[in-house]
Amino acid sequence: MDYPERYELVFQAPAVEDDVVVVRRTERAGAGGYPVYEDESGIVRAEISDRGEVRMLASGGHQAPRTPLLARPLGARERAPGPQ
Repeated sequence: MDYPERYELVFQAPAVEDDVVVVRRTERAGAGGYPVYEDESGIVRAEISDRGEVRMLASGGHQAPRTPLLARPLGARERAPGPQ
């Protein structure tokens, strides 16, 4: 299966615009056998299935990761926001 290289994870933020985090595919696989994606800091980590189902992974102790509202694949021609 050919998985997207990047996703935008959209989290609901109370009283402001939604929070969007871009994650990239790593070489690791999660417990479900799907690729693990993480942001540049390595703090936001998620296993994303071939159907776009997201399982957030804790990257450190005392973390309680929220599940995003949406995981949106980014195509090869799309650029993530911020410095490239």
